[in-house]
Amino acid sequence: MDGVELFDDPHAAADGADALYTDVWVSMSDPPESADQRRADLEPYRIDDALLDLATPRAIALHCLPAHPGDEITAEVLYGECQRIWDQAENRRHAQKALLEWLIGSAEHG
Repeated sequence: MDGVELFDDPHAAADGADALYTDVWVSMSDPPESADQRRADLEPYRIDDALLDLATPRAIALHCLPAHPGDEITAEVLYGECQRIWDQAENRRHAQKALLEWLIGSAEHG
């Protein structure tokens, strides 16, 4: 497929996907009065086994962490066989270390 295709329906989006990606729905800085509404609005987008079953057999689940199991992702998916969340976090750590080394090295030489 060329380009990007947008969906309003999470089931249609997951159908045939190779990866399902989510992020935290409610941040600590969000006002409490909006948190419940936000959770209710986003509930159909929770990555669970049923949504993952719509994806390809080799599909993976990703999350940038921290996760709130039961909100944006179920514990079964977060800790299950199809997730690559911990590998993703480790790769991000190495990228951040490289960026810091480059920034510090640039400052020392620049």
